[in-house]
Amino acid sequence: MSPNCVASPPPQVLSGCAIIVRGQPRGGPPPERQINLSNIRAGAMARRAAQSQPDAKDTPDEPWAFQAREFLRKKLIGKEVCFNVEIKTALGREYGMVYLGRDTTGENLAESLVNEGLATVRREGIRGNNPDQVRLCEMEDQSKASRKGMWSEGGGAHTIRDMKYVIENPRHFVDAMHQKPVNAIIEHVRDGSVVRALLLPDHYLVTIMLSGVKCPSFKREPDGLETPEAYAAEAKFFTESRLLQRDVQIIMESCPNQIILGTIMHPNGNITELLLKEGFARCVDWSMAVYTGGAEQLRAAEKSAKERRVRIWKDYVAPTANIDLKDRQFVAKVMQVINADAIVVKMNSGENKTVHLSSIRPPRIEGEEKNKDKDKRFRPLYDIPYMFEAREFMRKKLIGKKVNVTVDYIRAATGAGETTPAFSERTCATVSIGGINIAEALVSKGLATIIRYRQDDDQRSSHYDELLAAEARAIKNGKGLHSKKEVPIHRVADISGETQKAKQFLPFLQRAGRSEAVVEYVFSGSRLKLYMPKETCLITFLLAGIDCPRGSRNTPGGVQTADPFSNDALVFTRDLVLQREVSALGGSVSSLSSRRSSQALCVLVLWSTRQRVLKGLLVWANYEEKPVEEVVQMKEEKERVANYKAAYVTEISDSMHFYAQDVETGAQLESLMETMRAEIAAQPPVEGSYAPRRGDFCIATFADGEWYRARLEKVESPSKVHVFYIDYGNREVVSAVRLAAMPPAFSTRVLPAQATEYTFAFIQVPQDDDIRAEVVDSLVRDIQNTQCLLNVEYAGATCPHVSLQFGDTKDDVGLGLVKEGMVMVDVRKEKHLAKMVRTRGARALLGGWRMFKSV
Repeated sequence: MSPNCVASPPPQVLSGCAIIVRGQPRGGPPPERQINLSNIRAGAMARRAAQSQPDAKDTPDEPWAFQAREFLRKKLIGKEVCFNVEIKTALGREYGMVYLGRDTTGENLAESLVNEGLATVRREGIRGNNPDQVRLCEMEDQSKASRKGMWSEGGGAHTIRDMKYVIENPRHFVDAMHQKPVNAIIEHVRDGSVVRALLLPDHYLVTIMLSGVKCPSFKREPDGLETPEAYAAEAKFFTESRLLQRDVQIIMESCPNQIILGTIMHPNGNITELLLKEGFARCVDWSMAVYTGGAEQLRAAEKSAKERRVRIWKDYVAPTANIDLKDRQFVAKVMQVINADAIVVKMNSGENKTVHLSSIRPPRIEGEEKNKDKDKRFRPLYDIPYMFEAREFMRKKLIGKKVNVTVDYIRAATGAGETTPAFSERTCATVSIGGINIAEALVSKGLATIIRYRQDDDQRSSHYDELLAAEARAIKNGKGLHSKKEVPIHRVADISGETQKAKQFLPFLQRAGRSEAVVEYVFSGSRLKLYMPKETCLITFLLAGIDCPRGSRNTPGGVQTADPFSNDALVFTRDLVLQREVSALGGSVSSLSSRRSSQALCVLVLWSTRQRVLKGLLVWANYEEKPVEEVVQMKEEKERVANYKAAYVTEISDSMHFYAQDVETGAQLESLMETMRAEIAAQPPVEGSYAPRRGDFCIATFADGEWYRARLEKVESPSKVHVFYIDYGNREVVSAVRLAAMPPAFSTRVLPAQATEYTFAFIQVPQDDDIRAEVVDSLVRDIQNTQCLLNVEYAGATCPHVSLQFGDTKDDVGLGLVKEGMVMVDVRKEKHLAKMVRTRGARALLGGWRMFKSV
């Protein structure tokens, strides 16, 4: 720098008479110089005793020292200065004059300090021919006369700070702050993410580490020298240039291992997020959870730096960089749950794909526990604590459902080690259903734990912070694996291969009649393994009444070739029932011939039908049905009457009942509504004047703001009145202020209620809530708010049972549900309805299988 130099804003004011200045940064942090103000002296600041000298004592402030430093700090920090060096000692100390601004016409800081009584003039060596020095002496005399600063009465003892360098109980100190912002001055920057701060007004000097992030640091070598990591100096300069000796607010968030974690708030922004966004820091998991701004903010800032590949991320490669965009996120149907951390899904292409849940570890057992009983065969699903609970949670939530899969990373294949098995390449992803992250739900229930990673390992879940928070909640609440209670024990007897035990179990199964079970494994199209939860046993069984093609198998004479379509039958059965809840009927126990191995099997009836298999399906592709002589009925007692009329479907309930309007009276309803609304608009009812009573007819405002005719079904309170819209069939809970008396000109005597309740004929309503919801969703998509054709087939207990056809194609809606395997046929005893039942029964077998789908 030249004798008259312009410096960037000073990074630090050391005392009332010494500052640190820098030049303009070019390609990195600029060099620093300490400038001591010529001809004046300010009080020395407090200094802590060296830790290496136990007998040394802390040095307190000299009177008015802190006030002088603060006077300069508030004037200089963040502003440009101009200075000239007058003297440079042999030791390299530089003395000179410092001016505010870019030239010497600015404010002379030495004169300002003397004028305010915050510094004294060094009169020794004053030359009378130097006008600057003479002016300083005159200002000091004026300050004394005015009793400013150190020249005031009292000696300045009240200006000496009570510095506190040690906090006896940092955790209690942090907790006492209750995460409220504390005013502070940043006194020192150790590296980009660690600072020394002076807390005001109590003058605690504390070290603060930024929550959730870590910057490159300076590694101290054995010889005492510090070696900076890549971008450590740049990160330190970035923080210094923005925070050093600035007035800030600090939120102290936690204190693990005597380290105070906090967030530093400056009016110009949050330094934590800025460091991440500019690529000077990376997120750290161990302190991320305490960050008050939310971990997602930090992850987003870090992601921005990674995508731009700035500074520490210049060589960054995303974990999913080699994955096609269409394969990174997709929707698939869950076909199988493997243990508690992986699922098998069926893609839209029909291909099955194994997906592992990212960043979680299923329940596991240590080696000693595993080998405790060497005579007993180890079964992970039942012998590992909480493994069965975890698998069941996933099975009930996911099997047969469509899920959203977001691939987080691909874990490369690994070879076998001394204590670890080999693993093939694994696709790790975040799996969600209905907005719920399945991995997070597992962890929150204590049914899985979180994998801890190296700090530079980015192959982790995209929702890793939520997983950590869920695990913390599970630990705090003592859930699952973190519970101090005794672990659940599952004593499951496997009698699938033992003839004697199977024969002993059969009478219990037969007496039970229909038993609930879960399909654990599918051996072939008709041979399965069941888990009976009530009896806590595993049994192998055959489907009664059918014989499926058999797959290839080993025999004493060699490998026997698979029958045609054996794999198709296996896949068909596996897709329909694997890990679903089913109902089973006990049949018989038999010793099979050597052709099927000489093990005993429980033969159970899952489904039976006398319907012939339709021709054209796989093994019956070449089947020719024999002609059947037509039997002419002499006379039917009663003929089915098909009198379809046009109806407009307005509402479908959760019980598969629906409401429809007669199209012929639709014009009358529209006219009545227009007239009624016009009259109400002309003479609006007084709000709150209507007293609702159960069973009354009234008018009510719907969500669209229009008035409709309604009937009151229940009155819980003035704010909760259950109404039924009589012309459309939908229900709502409203406040009484949205109700009014029905004008007589628009009552049901003038025009009866237009919404009539119906239900489907010849169809059994599914008892399973999820299956029924799926059927209702399908009906809403297909027929709600559309015109259909309706025919009343027979009367029911609450409403007529009808057949419904699409208005355009004339296809039967109920028959379509049966063909899709979503519902089963309801057999009717009336002879005139038998033909209709048989028509719908043509696909009853497929419909029956859907009834076994799990929740």
